[in-house]
Formats: sequence, structure tokens, C-alpha cells
Amino acid sequence: MTNDSSSIRTPRVGVVGGSGYTGRELLRILAGHRGVQTRWATSRSEAGGPTAVRGLPYQDLGFEALGDVDLVFLCLPHGAAVPWMEAADAAGVRVVDLTADHRPGSGREEGVVYGLTERNASEIARARKVANPGCYPTGVILSLEPLLEDGLLAESRTVTVAAASGVTGAGRSPKPHLLFAEIHGDYRAYGLGNDHRHLKEMRALLPGVPVLFVPHLLPVPRGILETISVAVAPGVDAEAVRAAWTRRYAGSGVVEVLAEGAPALRDVVDTDRLVLSAIDNEGLAEPTVTLVTAFDNLGKGAAGQAVQNMNLMLGLEAEEGLRCRR
Repeated sequence: MTNDSSSIRTPRVGVVGGSGYTGRELLRILAGHRGVQTRWATSRSEAGGPTAVRGLPYQDLGFEALGDVDLVFLCLPHGAAVPWMEAADAAGVRVVDLTADHRPGSGREEGVVYGLTERNASEIARARKVANPGCYPTGVILSLEPLLEDGLLAESRTVTVAAASGVTGAGRSPKPHLLFAEIHGDYRAYGLGNDHRHLKEMRALLPGVPVLFVPHLLPVPRGILETISVAVAPGVDAEAVRAAWTRRYAGSGVVEVLAEGAPALRDVVDTDRLVLSAIDNEGLAEPTVTLVTAFDNLGKGAAGQAVQNMNLMLGLEAEEGLRCRR
């Protein structure tokens, strides 16, 4: 048996950890994907139960299952993906790791391509190991990197990110502080002190940009809205920011740049889209532009992005199977 997808008519994929929120969302997308065959999805707690893929139950499987696939998704708790990555590498199976275990700043990123598809498409297409970005960093990096590269940011000025996420971003394991009675009607900041684990990833991809990151918990199931305040170079305004985004993301069916206004969660929930907007501000001592980014933490923030990476790695169209259009 060969794991070279070029010799296989329909590439075969497996999902490790398929019963968490991210794994379930991934299986929902794969169920409608015409370019691959989903061979198995693992879950110890729900083995024998149905998945979103018709006729495919969850199974309690080990590394031996890698012999039946060409690519595997790792939807595991952070810290649990390393042995699966090693086993898949030894078996010649491509990997998309949705955990933080191999992202920039993890100390294990050597030889693993960062899977931000709008940034690294050509590298991903050649890769055998891909680290899917974190949800919060996806919006921050897609918003800021084109501005950094085009010299639109004021030097040495702090970029303030207020990011709010639905509760599925915290995973499916029961936690008392995430019970309905605890979050309903509430809105709270967390991870205060600028030491959130996603900052390592942001700093690695945005060198020299001081980022103050304040995450918030929204009392909704899913979706991320990031409001980013950036001091810009002299002569730069929201129109220049939108122009930089438009150049970078031209032709993308995933990233949309609004000509005016700002996106809301309802525009992106249950999709794989990411919507960007830029707004000028009055009455400030230095020119400052507000960036607003909206996307689904389980879509473009996780499973949708993982499928984009899979598509490129298997020689398929990048947006095959994704829910990008309005």
C-alpha cells in the first residue's frame, strides 16, 4: 500500500479525536466533501455512536489505523498530538495537526509548515506535516500581516486586540465556569495580563509588533469577533488598509474585505468565511484605524482551515467542500 496521494483516485482521510467540537465540525465538512473518503474517526467515549459521515461510527483506534489513510487530522487536547504526529510521520501519512503542539512558539515547529493557507499556500501544498493555526491568531495575523509587510503600521506602537469568542472555543469537556447558568447573560474578559498561550504564535508571525491581547468569553455557542486598534504611519487611513488586504487576498473565496461598515457574528457563524473591515477614527492625537474581524472559531478558526490545508496537501482546489459563499 502506498501513501502517495497522486497514485490514489480518491484520497482517504482519518480523524483522531472526532467527538470534540472541532472534530465534529470537521466531520460535518468532510461529510459533504466530494474529493476525499473519510475512512474512520476515533473516540473512546463515544465509540459505536454515529458521526456526521453517513454510515461511519466512531471507533476506538490506535496507531494501526494509520495504515488505512493518506492523511490524518489530529483533533486532540493540546499536548496529546505529539505521539500521533511521530507515528504518522513514520507511516508516511500526511498530517494536519489542529492542536497547539507544533505551532510556532511551541518548540516543536521544526519541519512543520504553518497552515495559514492565505499565507503559505505553496509550502502547504508540498508539506507532509502542517500545524493548523489557533483560532484567535488566525484573525489577528490575517488582519495585521499585510499591514506590517506594506509598512502601514506606526513603528513601536502597541496594537490592542479585544477578541471575543463563543464557548465552543473552550472545548467540549465539562467545566463548571462554562455551564449555561454561569455564562448566560454574562460577558467577561479572561487571560488578563497579556500571557494568553496564543500570544507565542502571534509574536512569531508578527515580529516586532507589540500586541496587547485581551480575550473575552461571549455567551453564545460559536463565533469570534476581534476588534483591533492600530496606530498607523503618517498618511495611512482605512482605505489604504483595505487596499492592502484586497491585494493580498484577491481571488480568495474565504476572506472578504468590506468596503464599509463592520461584520457581525451572524455573517460568519456556521461558515468557513472570514470578514475584514477597517474604520477611521476622529479626535485622536495620532492616526488610528480600527480593524474588525469576524469568523467562526470552529470554521475558519479550526475545521474549515484544516480542510483548506488538506485540499492543498492532496492537490485539490483550496476551497473544495468549504462553506464560503453567502
